[in-house]
Amino acid sequence: MKSAGTILLVLFLLSSLSRAKTILVGENELYKNPSEALSHSVSGDVIKISKGVYNVSELVIDKSITLEGEEGAVFDGNFFKEIITVTSDSVTVKNLTLRNTGTSFVTDVAAIRLENVSGCRLENNTVQNSFFALYLSSSKNCVVLSNRIEGNAVSESFSGNGIHLWKCNNITISNNEVSGQRDGIYLEFSTNSEITGNTSRGNLRYGLHFMFSEGNRYINNVFRNNGAGVAVMYTKRITMTGNRFEDNWGANSYGLLLKDIDNSLIYGNTFSRNTAAIYMEGTNRVNILNNIFENNGWALKILGNCYEDSVLYNNFLNNTFDVATNSPRNPNVFINNYWDKYKGYDLDNDRKGDVPYRPVSLFSLVVEKVPEAVVLTGSFLVDLLDAAEKVIPVFTPETLADNYPLMNRSGN
Repeated sequence: MKSAGTILLVLFLLSSLSRAKTILVGENELYKNPSEALSHSVSGDVIKISKGVYNVSELVIDKSITLEGEEGAVFDGNFFKEIITVTSDSVTVKNLTLRNTGTSFVTDVAAIRLENVSGCRLENNTVQNSFFALYLSSSKNCVVLSNRIEGNAVSESFSGNGIHLWKCNNITISNNEVSGQRDGIYLEFSTNSEITGNTSRGNLRYGLHFMFSEGNRYINNVFRNNGAGVAVMYTKRITMTGNRFEDNWGANSYGLLLKDIDNSLIYGNTFSRNTAAIYMEGTNRVNILNNIFENNGWALKILGNCYEDSVLYNNFLNNTFDVATNSPRNPNVFINNYWDKYKGYDLDNDRKGDVPYRPVSLFSLVVEKVPEAVVLTGSFLVDLLDAAEKVIPVFTPETLADNYPLMNRSGN
């Protein structure tokens, strides 16, 4: 038998649904501004915003409502403070253009902030000229879907992030476009989330940046032409598959930085035209499988404090340097990769080279010590140095070798 409390709750919910209504906001409607409509709404209501520009700041949504804009509905913050703050569960904000937030170095002012909520959706919004754009704090089970964020940041100190998660769990970030922010997508202390199908480009610092954020999955995203690519720090149990890391150039840039990462999978990604495709420091038991490394300065930079990592079935194509390291030892596994610089042979026709390939060149060690030496790339002197080192390895790590290099591209 159901308790009296349960029956009362069901009756209350049914009563709330029966009272739910659509409230129109616009120049020719009863309510002229969103704040007035919100004050007359109850949970379950839909507030529809007609085409027009509305001066909105510090709008606090504390009821489970849907706030929906018609095409051309714009909330302008007039560079004052935050535009929308959501403090109730099960709120949807969709189809709005939000622009011109305030700027603050005391609080993280955002176009839309979700604060300690569950089950909210931010969908198909456009955010322009914001400090932070979409900010989720201490929230769970929320969806950030098909939003377009267009920043105009000119310095890291005076800009915020596009999509920012702080202490969140089970967030879906899907099919968003982010540009012109400090970091495109940022996660800290955020777990068990999925980031899929997003494009993060032209951001000042990182296309994606996350720290202390375990158990997340990053699938089929594009990180292009950001200041320093993607940074993954102090994290474990990460899966990154089907992503593209492209055109991240600069003196200290890379496609993907892995720093103090454990027990993670980097699978089926494409790294193209980056200064360093993957830079690894303090990584342990990371599997780098079935990726494409093409036209990068360095494909892999692996420091000596990386242990038990596996580099398997990858394609290394037209990179200036395939692998660089600062250690004479190699506690990692390289096997069954395709290296376009490999000059070996396959007499037994098993599609694997009969002699090992050593991907660390002597010239790469020279460049690590004297970066200006990179201007000698492709010269006869460099070819001579590397040829001599391959015959009698002295300076390059003897154990860093692919003993079974593939004769054809992996997957072919």
